[in-house]
Amino acid sequence: MKALLIVFLLVVANVFMTIAWYAHLRLKDEAWFARLPLLAVILLCWGVALLEYLVQVPANKMGYAGNGGPFSLWQLKVMQECITLVVFTTFTLLVFRSETLRLNHLVSAVFLVLAVWFAFKE
Repeated sequence: MKALLIVFLLVVANVFMTIAWYAHLRLKDEAWFARLPLLAVILLCWGVALLEYLVQVPANKMGYAGNGGPFSLWQLKVMQECITLVVFTTFTLLVFRSETLRLNHLVSAVFLVLAVWFAFKE
């Protein structure tokens, strides 16, 4: 059960980070956002990234085997990268309708899933 909580927290953290890193690219077309100076955009994104850290750090702390969690450091990192890909892909397809998902993207996703499998293999 703890493992599922860790995965859930990592997904939530990744949603915040994806928004912090990429939402400003979509919001550039909004009048109120377009008027913001770069420093304001940076601070806004930094605020969203802070929310990511408020979830990411506890997830890693609780998830790490050295702290009594179910995952090794390698497993946490590789799993996080795979979660990042899923969240980013979903975000991109829903928010950036002009971006397309191509075969090379799917192949790279398969390799990341294989990386997770190998990381969890004893």
